[in-house]
Amino acid sequence: MRPVEELDAFDARLALGAEGVLREFNESGILTTSDVHVALRLARLSGTTDVAVQLGVAFAARAPRLGHVCVDLRSISGTASTDTDTPADIGALPWPDPVEWAARVAGSRLVGDGRPLHLDGTVLYLDRLWADERQVASELLERAGRPVDGVDTALLASGLQTLFGRDDAPDLQRMAAATAVLRRVSVVAGGPGTGKTTTVAKVLALLEAQAQAEASARRPPLVALAAPTGKAAARLEEAVRSGVAGMAVDRDVRERLGALQGTTLHRLLGFNPGNRTRFRHHRLNRLPHDVVVVDETSMVALSLMARLMEAVRPDARLILVGDPEQLASVEAGAVLGDIVGPAAQALRMSAPARTQLAAVCGEAVPGEDVGPRSAIGDGIVVLRRVHRYGGAIAELAAAIQHGDADGAMAVLRAGGSNVRWIPTDASAPTALQALDDVRALAVECGRAVREAAKLGNGEEAIAALGRFRLLCAHRRGPEGVATWMGHVETWLRAEVEGFTTGSEWYVGRPLIVTENDYGLQLYNGDTGVVVAAPDGRLVATFSRGDTIAEVSPTRLAAVDTVYAMTVHKSQGSQFDVVAFLLPSADSRVLTRELLYTAVTRARERLIVVGGEEPIRSAIDRPITRASGLRQALWGDGAGPATA
Repeated sequence: MRPVEELDAFDARLALGAEGVLREFNESGILTTSDVHVALRLARLSGTTDVAVQLGVAFAARAPRLGHVCVDLRSISGTASTDTDTPADIGALPWPDPVEWAARVAGSRLVGDGRPLHLDGTVLYLDRLWADERQVASELLERAGRPVDGVDTALLASGLQTLFGRDDAPDLQRMAAATAVLRRVSVVAGGPGTGKTTTVAKVLALLEAQAQAEASARRPPLVALAAPTGKAAARLEEAVRSGVAGMAVDRDVRERLGALQGTTLHRLLGFNPGNRTRFRHHRLNRLPHDVVVVDETSMVALSLMARLMEAVRPDARLILVGDPEQLASVEAGAVLGDIVGPAAQALRMSAPARTQLAAVCGEAVPGEDVGPRSAIGDGIVVLRRVHRYGGAIAELAAAIQHGDADGAMAVLRAGGSNVRWIPTDASAPTALQALDDVRALAVECGRAVREAAKLGNGEEAIAALGRFRLLCAHRRGPEGVATWMGHVETWLRAEVEGFTTGSEWYVGRPLIVTENDYGLQLYNGDTGVVVAAPDGRLVATFSRGDTIAEVSPTRLAAVDTVYAMTVHKSQGSQFDVVAFLLPSADSRVLTRELLYTAVTRARERLIVVGGEEPIRSAIDRPITRASGLRQALWGDGAGPATA
């Protein structure tokens, strides 16, 4: 453990009011200043002097900071090392006996109804997160347990045949679409390129047909397209519009669905900057929509999901779309992963649900009636067939998903048609000499972008920008975005005639938006290029559906240059060629989900830069977020995730 004399007395990592056990855990790096101050403040307010209780409060405060919903006092001493970079000997810290620790916390004035903490056995929550978790679980189970009345199954079967035709069985897209019509809560899950948003567009067409067929000829369903980020919402809107363009439906249906607009969940719920704890829509003021579609649900945090659940009408359909294998929300919880649970391996539908689904789809439903059961499982279909990439990329992604490090290394060593492995440490002084392929791709991309930009062709410049992307795990450091942006700019200055970065705005500068700008309809993560206009001005061009939007650079308040980007920023995007620079094996952000997300950003070709150790380390380190949601939804057969 790092001794206190090695730290400056005013080091920001030290909570100056901490003493005894709290001080030791703070010095070790396990607890930060904020964790300790929360514990000390609550201790003062409640009159608690028990240091074990204070330590428990500090760990409860620490949990959401690291993405966990709760902390298991029984196991935290063995798992805390996965959340910190500290070299301290964690086992040597004065950990309380878990049983006694939980008993002392349970007996304190901080636990109970209306109190700051909730204790479930040895699992400790901040009370607000406990309430959110219970609400999400109860709402989902209640909605999943109530059947949808009035579905014309014969019409549904006919519509499925029209929209999907006859594919090789089993057609999971067809089953996912049917399930979304038949259930109040459904999940269309799967990796990139498996047809999730295509399926959603067909679901909306099927629901339109159901509304038209009713004897009362009720109005078409009111649909909300939402996502946690503006970029993802815009992509969902574009995908639905593209999906219905060539669909075999009436023109008025195509026009209605094509006119749908995506929005962020915060804007859908009515975010109020003056009251950050509440939204305009809630249990007493529900959303008016009949169908709410949420894309990129893996990025939705527990608290935001709780606010959504209380705002959606009880009789409305909720369709959750996303990839549970991708990176989870930066806030507490891994909601989509917990909801999908064991259904990620195979369908977990009840016998009546299977029978109904088989009848409307005209084919047997795959999977056996085994494993944990839950009403939520009747609405979950995970798509498997990848339509966007294949070859060695697909093999590598599958090995990573299954935690098969040996299989992943075999794919990398084989040097498949569209995967190349460069076993070089990206932070090493000799790395630049070993990355000639990456340099050539970056220069080729930069040159193509600049040439199109000089001609004022924003569409071609943006298309060229999407042909290659350098991905990093970190923003800073030797393997980070900031460092490699400098390398790419150096390459371009040396090899692209006329290239310069002497001013803030220059022809061919690739841009990434870092904050939502609803006035300009630009969203965090959108990319564009600065091009030369015919009149000599510089304009920033961005893709907006089927059109190119031109914006004066002076109106852009929050943009960066994007020769490289983090894997987190790339989520929801794809590029023709991707080069991923792995961080060191001990990097905290290096996980199975990060590697999978990076690999699946590539459509045609992938370059992985890094040694075998960090690759194996990533695959052997899946993100485990402490949560009770999976157990609440699936019962004892699923078990809670603990940390």
